[in-house]
Amino acid sequence: MEEYGIVRGLLLSPPLQGAIALPNDKVIALCARSDGTLAPVVTVEPTGKDVKAAINLAKENKKEVKAFKVRLGYVKASAESPVFRVLYDYAESEGLPVLFHTGDTAFSTGDLSRSHPLTLDGLANKREGLTIILCHFGNPWFEDVAELMYKHPNVYTDISGLITGSKGYAEKYVEWLAKKISEAIYFAGGAEKIIFGTDYPVTKHSEALDLVRRLDVEEFDKEKILWSNAERVFHL
Repeated sequence: MEEYGIVRGLLLSPPLQGAIALPNDKVIALCARSDGTLAPVVTVEPTGKDVKAAINLAKENKKEVKAFKVRLGYVKASAESPVFRVLYDYAESEGLPVLFHTGDTAFSTGDLSRSHPLTLDGLANKREGLTIILCHFGNPWFEDVAELMYKHPNVYTDISGLITGSKGYAEKYVEWLAKKISEAIYFAGGAEKIIFGTDYPVTKHSEALDLVRRLDVEEFDKEKILWSNAERVFHL
């Protein structure tokens, strides 16, 4: 991060197939060792026990925890599953964003019917005070995410995890990504709701920065994506 001039970031445990994800308390402990560079995001599983534990952990680390994450498509629950109600109540009361995995899943066993970004429309309608962040720009459903951002004042997105390798039409794919994101910005009327991210090591910092450079938008919109939007939304 330091090599690329990145001074603050969020850390969370990724979905792992056939392995145990890093527990939330370990993520918080790692962030504590970063001298303020990293802030934790608490991943929430769809059981009453796990939701309660996530809320308690956030309460115990109130100054540190910046958001929650729900892994739509990887868990057997939708965004509007009743199990998450108390989580949304707490997040809304504390002004904590909730990140949702949206779009393609890393494994063939993922459930796209639950990770499609339009599944968040109902939640955004019912929870206008909840800050909702659609991770990965809903890839490949960029236009749907653009509509959700335009329609809902409380819906945001990020550009994390969009570049996953260098095989095949890698260069053409990055060009396509830049075009899709630029068009989404045109539709939304600005970049105020798009947040920089990497999902490192899925996407390298250099790759994510290069993607922003390729966007056919004004420089001040690139600045919003690179830092000011995240600073505002996550209170960094």
